[in-house]
Formats: sequence, structure tokens, C-alpha cells
Amino acid sequence: MALLSVNNLFISFGGIKALSGIDVSVEENEILTVIGPNGSGKTTLFNCISGIYRPTAGEITFLGKSLVGVSPGHIAELGIARTFQNLRLFMHMDVLDNLMLGRHIKFHRNPLNAFFRLRKEELRHREVVEELIDFLDLQAYRHLLVGDCPYGVQKRVEMGRALATEPKLLLLDEPIAGLTSEEKEESAYRITEIRGRFKTAILLVEHDLRIASKLADRMIAFDLGLKIAQGLPEEVQRHPQVIRAYLGEG
Repeated sequence: MALLSVNNLFISFGGIKALSGIDVSVEENEILTVIGPNGSGKTTLFNCISGIYRPTAGEITFLGKSLVGVSPGHIAELGIARTFQNLRLFMHMDVLDNLMLGRHIKFHRNPLNAFFRLRKEELRHREVVEELIDFLDLQAYRHLLVGDCPYGVQKRVEMGRALATEPKLLLLDEPIAGLTSEEKEESAYRITEIRGRFKTAILLVEHDLRIASKLADRMIAFDLGLKIAQGLPEEVQRHPQVIRAYLGEG
């Protein structure tokens, strides 16, 4: 059984069909990349999976459980985390607190601990966050306001906040967009490390074909809300419809 299954998914906004009959599956420990031109439905797919949009028709299952109609908060508790094209961080808070917020779904309320001011629960979560700070090389920024950090650091913080939820599936929406060439290579390396270190499957939307191909076990291409190709990265990139829709050639 696939970790995530999307079957015959449709969603429309007014008279616009954003997704039409989409089928996608993600296996455990897999990196699946989704490519396509702007407006092809990639982020809409993420919004359906994470509970922001409710599809018009079709089914989404995660570990055999339906996600249709489930709240974003409960979907996060089930083990799906995501990042966004446009950063959704708390810019007035420091890096450490932003990462700690990712742990909120893991907190266990204990009135006795609160009464006696015991910090065992907090310290348990801080250990997880400290590991993420080391992994993402954020030591120098931990007490800086996120709004004062460079853009590349902000992208790492958002990835870290998602990882703080300990997801089984991580949705990354253009994680290297806007980064320098060096930052892109570092980010690509970290994404591959996430799978090995945290045992997390990854569904990745990316415009940079070189990076997308480098990361992917499999690749899917969208255009105008339709899935036009799927397979190994080299196969998808040679597909005539992908060349026409994504690369603007032929």
C-alpha cells in the first residue's frame, strides 16, 4: 500500500478546472517531484492534500485513511507537513521560537508538570529542535528575529518548522526558489539527507529541472490541471508534451 494515494482528483474554481482526474501515489521513503509551468495545478494539489482545499471529486488517502474533509491541523497530526511558495513564518519571533512552534502538535498537557513547574516536556521538545538547528546549520541565527535573517536562512527555518512535526510525508513547495546557486546545492543536499536521517518521504514541487531530476526517484509533469507524464526523470523530460508545455519547445 502506498503511503499517499491520490485517485481521480478534481477541483474547480468557478468555471476553471484546476485539477482534472489526477492520480498520484507516494511510496514510503520516496522522493517524488512534480514539475510543470505556472498555473498547472502543482500547488493546488498540495492544498488538497494538506486540507486547505476540499476537492470537487476524487479521493486522497494517507496510510489508508481518507483525508477529504479532514482539517489541516488533523492532517498535520496524522504525519503530513508542508512548506509554502511564499514563506509563512512568524517574522517577529526568533528562529528558535519558530522551530518550537512546529512541536505544538507533539505537546502532551500535564497539569502536574505545570503546577510544579517541571520542564521535562519542554526539554524533550527542545532536544528535537536542537537537532534540527544543527542539521540546518542555524546555530548563528537561533536568537535572531526571523524577519532580520537572510532569505536563504528563512527558507531553512520553514523547512525546520515542518520537520519539527516529525512528518512521515513532507510536502516541499519550491524549496529552492529565490536561492543563490550555492544555496540551491546545499538545499538539495539537505533534502536528500532528510529522507535518510528522518525516514521521511518527500513530495516536491520544483521549477529547476536540474535540481528536480537530481533529487527525484520518480517525476510527474502537470499542465493545465492535467497529468501529462510520469516516470523516471529522464523519461519525463523527453516526453513531447512536457517539452511543449514546460520547456516551450517543439
